[in-house]
Amino acid sequence: MEISSFASLAIVVVLWWIWRIVEWVWLKPKMLESFLRKQGLVGTRYTPLVGDVRRTFSMLKEARSKPMKPTDDLISLVMPYSSHMLNTYGNTFFTWLGPIPSITIMNPQLIKEVYNKVYDFPKTHTFPLVALITDGLANADGDKWAKHRKIINPAFHFEKIKNMVSTFHISCCEVVCQWEKLVSDKGSSCEVDVWPWIVNLTGDVISRTAFGSSYKEGHRIFLLQEELAKLIIQALAKSYIPGYRHFPTKNNRRMKAIVREIQVILKGIISKRETARDAGEAPSDDLLDLLLESNSGQTKGNGLTTEEIMEECKLFYFAGQETTSVLLAWTLVLLSQHQDWQARAREEVLQVFGDREPNLQGINQLKVMTMILYEVLRLYPPLLQMNRAVHKEIKLGDLTVPGGVQINMPVLLIHRDTKLWGDDAAEFKPERFKDGVSKATKNQVCFLPFGWGPRTCIGQNFALLEAKMALALILRRFFFELSPSYVHAPYTVITIHPHFGAHLIMHKL
Repeated sequence: MEISSFASLAIVVVLWWIWRIVEWVWLKPKMLESFLRKQGLVGTRYTPLVGDVRRTFSMLKEARSKPMKPTDDLISLVMPYSSHMLNTYGNTFFTWLGPIPSITIMNPQLIKEVYNKVYDFPKTHTFPLVALITDGLANADGDKWAKHRKIINPAFHFEKIKNMVSTFHISCCEVVCQWEKLVSDKGSSCEVDVWPWIVNLTGDVISRTAFGSSYKEGHRIFLLQEELAKLIIQALAKSYIPGYRHFPTKNNRRMKAIVREIQVILKGIISKRETARDAGEAPSDDLLDLLLESNSGQTKGNGLTTEEIMEECKLFYFAGQETTSVLLAWTLVLLSQHQDWQARAREEVLQVFGDREPNLQGINQLKVMTMILYEVLRLYPPLLQMNRAVHKEIKLGDLTVPGGVQINMPVLLIHRDTKLWGDDAAEFKPERFKDGVSKATKNQVCFLPFGWGPRTCIGQNFALLEAKMALALILRRFFFELSPSYVHAPYTVITIHPHFGAHLIMHKL
């Protein structure tokens, strides 16, 4: 009798699990697809479990196999499937992230609505692996996001960031001086792959500004995060396989080892700082101390835990280092192609600073450089797209969006949309920003390098100040052009990297 009852229970459990799997893999996706099509939305037909993931990576692999010229369409290389969908269905369509439908929107009014309603459109967690890089403010939602933002804000206040300009100067000068030595050893000019130098420069800046005297340990974190990002991109190609991230593959084991090492380093740095604070030592002005100071001012129970502080430190790295390195790399590449703008930027730097070292007051006067950086951020945004989840049925413009779908805002496509930016949207024309972002966008929400609205990137001022300092020092000492060995191959590793480096011919002025 007991065996019979146990067998019956086992059968019920198995049937329940089979039902759940069928519902997840087939019934719910088909129900959502039907709902979306009745709304008038168009998109691909659902392929059980894998959705469009395999098609996306297949087209990406094919696109990367073809040589590309700097004048070729960037979208067809880094977002070929999205480009295909855009050409097939227009500016609003849906695709499939496995069994989850994702609605792509490019209408500025809808984008504004999504960004403003932070509680109705929270961050997505479709790819949990990405959270290994950072699960801090960037991925927090609701009250947790509000708490983290409140505590972290003081560390990134402009009054605090401007005190770090001297640190930016030290790190940038070290690199520029080494470039000068390389060029001098070769005569008056030589080829330099500036990409690894820039990656190390921005890693050094964030290590010094985030961890001050502990920047050597911080630099180790930067190297580990860089390796982790590459492993995550490889793993995402197999994200449609249920539970793949838990398989004991070589890459998965390495990712876990990296995460553990980063945690050990961060825990040690934070523990030392807290001990020093308890001993009455004067705090420094680095980001970690500013964060700990802000956190200590919270009432009991409202502050961040050590684990949460660790996640925010990891975010310093990804957002601070990654964003600035790709911005600087593509700026140098584009200025190498557009010598007239390089000359204008250099003339402005010399006019503002003369023989004096760059300082904050002068950096704030660099209008031409600001125009150039905005245009680079438009053409090569740090993140290709931003996604938001929908957990319950909600109105979005004229659409009724059901719970269980995602909203995708393809930043690169929006930045290069001729309807929003004109027929020259794919061209490098910094003059479009001569009267600021509002005029360039015609007051529409279509310039999104740092997001928009309440969730605008907290490190925006940090990244732009660092980039301007580096460019001011480079422009004053070098004239540069693309090397014949330069291979144009933008490649997505979370952000858009130059896959084969950024080979320039540097001429000493």
